[in-house]
Amino acid sequence: MLSALVVAVSLILFAFSSVTLWWMLHAWRTPETLAATRFRAAEDEPGLRFSLLVPARHEELVLGHTVRALVRSRHPDFEVIVIVGHDDPGTAEVAEALAREFPGQVQVVVDHHLSKNKPRALNSALPACRGDVVGVFDAEDVVHPDLLRHVDHTFRHAHADVVQGGVQLVNFQSSWYSLRNCLEYYFWFRSRLHLQAAKGFIPLGGNTVFVRADLLREAGGWDPDCLAEDCDLGVRLSSAGARVVVSYDPVLVTREETPDSLQGLMRQRTRWNQGFIQVFRKGDWRRLDGVRPRMLARYTLATPFLQAFTGLTIPVGILIGLTTKVPILVALLSFLPLLPTLAVLAFEVVGLHDFGRQYRFPVRPVHYAKLVVGAPAYQVVLAYAALRAVWRESRGRADWELTSHVGAHLPAPRSAPAAGS
Repeated sequence: MLSALVVAVSLILFAFSSVTLWWMLHAWRTPETLAATRFRAAEDEPGLRFSLLVPARHEELVLGHTVRALVRSRHPDFEVIVIVGHDDPGTAEVAEALAREFPGQVQVVVDHHLSKNKPRALNSALPACRGDVVGVFDAEDVVHPDLLRHVDHTFRHAHADVVQGGVQLVNFQSSWYSLRNCLEYYFWFRSRLHLQAAKGFIPLGGNTVFVRADLLREAGGWDPDCLAEDCDLGVRLSSAGARVVVSYDPVLVTREETPDSLQGLMRQRTRWNQGFIQVFRKGDWRRLDGVRPRMLARYTLATPFLQAFTGLTIPVGILIGLTTKVPILVALLSFLPLLPTLAVLAFEVVGLHDFGRQYRFPVRPVHYAKLVVGAPAYQVVLAYAALRAVWRESRGRADWELTSHVGAHLPAPRSAPAAGS
């Protein structure tokens, strides 16, 4: 009985690791596939108007930098709408100052919901949007001035209903986990989301996502009670047959920072995992057209359960290995998940090199060492977050755990020249 259980668990983990490996390498299958992940050249005149939503809660440190970057956009027709809570005077003060600094371009919408979260804030601003396309950015984003022109071109020439732009964490030197967190985003937005969109099912990212305003209103905006409102919106739009185009360009990518503490990372991943569970339970994915998209949706949305299962098998596997004798064949099969896991680690090393080359970051041998050594600990963190999400969902706890930002991804301010120099 024990031997059969060990073999079954090993086969499940082997399959899980193999799928992860296949998806992370999708963009690099052929040169044509990699080239298709980028935005096409936008040489014609823009033809759409954009409403850019920036929900901000306790974001006094980073909000000004983000809004000023958006205002510097080279697109001729857009508005920036900053959304602040009625109980957040510090952020509101910064937002109002920005509205005075950029009259006619920046406006402030106040979210009066007693229970605060991102989807409720976004829904508060939707009636104020006057654009053909609604875009969402986070309060700490560093946005390229040419991004909107490329998104505009993609909507018109690719006949897109939704455009998901690339998002990239960049402060890979901040902590041991930030290195792996940055690389995780690199594979997710550079490769995984392109595969998901090609298969007809995509859990959208939380920012640098653009939706046609009429389609967004027809869908009822964002689910106010979902902890992964971006994933939920992607599922509903995919189920309605919307055409989603994903583009990742290292030049145009939106830059962000990793959570500023390990506890913050755990809370963020708990929220995302619990949101995926909520979307899975809602069942909108069952309306997808085709068996394969539904299977992909089921697997993707059930990932928190798989990660939680993996987290439970780690201590159990160690205990069995130390205290129980099993047949040699069973012992050999128990190492089966190690093969794709090592392959994933090898391609992560290659990915880190490519990440540094694309962004001109100085990736040194110590960073490769941290990437490899930190792999087991990072998986434990992800497994713990998944277990915590399952526990919270089972207890009916759905409060929004906010991720704080300190601007670790922003360029360091230049020091003033010395007197007399």
